Amino acid sequence: MYQSRLTLFVCLIAIGIVSFSQHLLAKEKFAPELKDNLVILQYHHVATNTPTITSTPPDVFAEHLAYLHQHFNVVALPEAIDALRDGTGLPDKSVAITFDDGFDNILTNAHPLLRKYNFPYTVFINPALIGHTRKQLTWEEVAQMSQEGVSFANHTLTHQHLLNRRHITSNNGHSDDVTIENETQWLKRILSDITQAETLLKERLGYSLRYLAYPYGEFNRTLSNALSNLGYVGFAQHSGGVSSQSDFAALPRYPAAGRYAQLGTLKIKLNSLAMPVLHSNITDPEVTVNTPGEMRLLLDTQDFNLTGVNCFYQGAVQPTVIENGVLIVALSENLPTGRSRMNCTAPSKREKGRYYWLSQPFFKANENGKYID
Repeated sequence: MYQSRLTLFVCLIAIGIVSFSQHLLAKEKFAPELKDNLVILQYHHVATNTPTITSTPPDVFAEHLAYLHQHFNVVALPEAIDALRDGTGLPDKSVAITFDDGFDNILTNAHPLLRKYNFPYTVFINPALIGHTRKQLTWEEVAQMSQEGVSFANHTLTHQHLLNRRHITSNNGHSDDVTIENETQWLKRILSDITQAETLLKERLGYSLRYLAYPYGEFNRTLSNALSNLGYVGFAQHSGGVSSQSDFAALPRYPAAGRYAQLGTLKIKLNSLAMPVLHSNITDPEVTVNTPGEMRLLLDTQDFNLTGVNCFYQGAVQPTVIENGVLIVALSENLPTGRSRMNCTAPSKREKGRYYWLSQPFFKANENGKYID
């Protein structure tokens, strides 16, 4: 009898151990792996009758969403930004979806598809244009979308080129007395525009994210530093992943419209990792006489080889030099007018098929000192 009871006791203990072990394995299996990485997608139009360069056809957009649903974790932008800034991490392969400009086709064509998967997303709008400009959302539609989980943020009042300086005419009205805004006057005007837009958003929506998407992706270090000091997070239009070490005054986003809408190439970007940059000599994307003639990058190479870094400018591979552990890429002496960027990638050693990605934007005014569409 004693032997039988002992055997039963041992069996129960064994069953308990196995059950507990299976519980731990199951918990480990289903616990999401947290990473210090986020990919942000940027859309404008979801339509076929809008400018091709900023448009994603609805069937292509539906293809994007189906792929995201199957392979990625679509997260709300505010929650993702908070997690990265707090250092708590995000589920691996986290993606946030954003739109710029507040076009009405976002509601008619994109919103139903996003609702199908219950995907959160953020729309950057120009408050002075909402309800006043053709093909823009109305405030009633913005309210409706807000109730259905969409967040809205600042894209300035009217979507102007922020780096343009205005001409100022003196009070006597003589044409000879025209000057160009100095930096103090320019910055005061731009910050006033942004804060007015933020005030309107808070009045209409009841909240203020203090996010700003730069129109055309254009910014300089003076502006981004000023916004950061005011508590804003800035979003640009150059590409790359985002991590807790990113510049939160100008976070990269991958455009997913026009020629960038093809899912085949978008897959590579969705799987990208934020390039761990320890130092760059490019401190300002606005091209001036002080812009260096080369880009020098000090990178954390724990998970990739420095010799495996490839840099591309306007579709062409750029020669690189490694000097005392610093990657050096020559820049053209005459960067083109408008917007351009240098992209550098490196394959991860730990995660096959994934690439670290860095994009350095450049903004250059034309001969008249203006930035063009």
